[in-house]
Amino acid sequence: MKTIVLVGDGMGDRPCPELDNKTPLQAANIPNMRRIAAAGKLYMADTVPEGLPPGSDVANLGLLGYDARDFYTGRAPIEAAGAGLPLEADDVAIRCNLVNIGKNEGTEETMVDYSSGHISSEEAAPLIESLQAALGRDGLTFHAGVQYRHLLIWKQGPDQPVTQPPHDILGQKIAPYLPQGNRAEELQALMEASKEIFKDHPVNRARRERGDVPVTQIWLWGQGPALKLPTYQTLYGMSGTIITAVDLVRGLGVLAGLDTPKVEGATGWIDTNYAGKVEAALEALKTRDFAYVHVEAPDECGHVGDAKLKTRAIEDFDAKVVGPIWDALEAIGAPYRLLVTMDHRTPVEIRGHSAEPVPLATLQGPVGKVTAQTAFDEFVNDGKSEIRTFEWIPRWLRGEI
Repeated sequence: MKTIVLVGDGMGDRPCPELDNKTPLQAANIPNMRRIAAAGKLYMADTVPEGLPPGSDVANLGLLGYDARDFYTGRAPIEAAGAGLPLEADDVAIRCNLVNIGKNEGTEETMVDYSSGHISSEEAAPLIESLQAALGRDGLTFHAGVQYRHLLIWKQGPDQPVTQPPHDILGQKIAPYLPQGNRAEELQALMEASKEIFKDHPVNRARRERGDVPVTQIWLWGQGPALKLPTYQTLYGMSGTIITAVDLVRGLGVLAGLDTPKVEGATGWIDTNYAGKVEAALEALKTRDFAYVHVEAPDECGHVGDAKLKTRAIEDFDAKVVGPIWDALEAIGAPYRLLVTMDHRTPVEIRGHSAEPVPLATLQGPVGKVTAQTAFDEFVNDGKSEIRTFEWIPRWLRGEI
């Protein structure tokens, strides 16, 4: 029996005026997800334990069958695992965004862009190299990642400050959201020092000339010590693979003992290599029991605040990932279990994450040709559907339900 989980990151939303008060899931042309919902079972699910932040780190832990309350130490340690940066016992990993911060009509700094215009990995790398040359030292190292997402590994670094994800404060004054608490001033000092390093950097000069968003500084957040997980083989008796563009989800795979192949052209944006992800997943299923395919684009479009672009990203996920994988499973004809959902909502109106329940569809196949469709959105059964908690996922993974 093959087990497949397909995750459209952040697909859930709220009614959007620009979509005639529909959510992007309601407005999108998603026949594959709607046919799966009709042929299988459809639920609403809470993916985030009460008291924890509704981030992709916590929620994807839950979708993979791990209780974040038992394991979670912070976002950055997971990304470090995904980037192939093992942490020693006294290391602290810290997420390092390349952001654009400007000033409003007065003099107060405002978060303009948490991704600096979704800067490419190729342009970001020289900026991180410049940071390392100017600020790095023994025990404090900056590491280049994907696009705007990078890491700082700091031996005996500050792991207690309260920090804020920059994508949650778009358009807001940054002063109330700067790192606070024990040793927060050390994080703030690095953030401040990065401004001068980036101010006239050749990458920024080129971006300004092209009319692209320049990088004004780094934003440090999501810090924590190393995280350890029991392997998937131990918990669920399955070998498997995770297909993703982002180090966060890749890191969960590494920590769970799953394969984490890198797909060329997988960007975490709407230009990602969908076909390459599908091919990698299907190839893995030839020899593995489990595949987890994660697509970041809907979440990014939610953070950008563009409902129509998010709708397009959801349609791409349905047409280029869900449909081809489902068709391939049916063509093979062997027994399989399929789950399609999202890790959390990323409402366009708040351009951040929320912990509201999300739709989740499961299917056991093969089922043959399916023509019927049913709604797959945030209003399953007019909001009267039974709410499943993340604690239901391990039972499904074990085939108990």
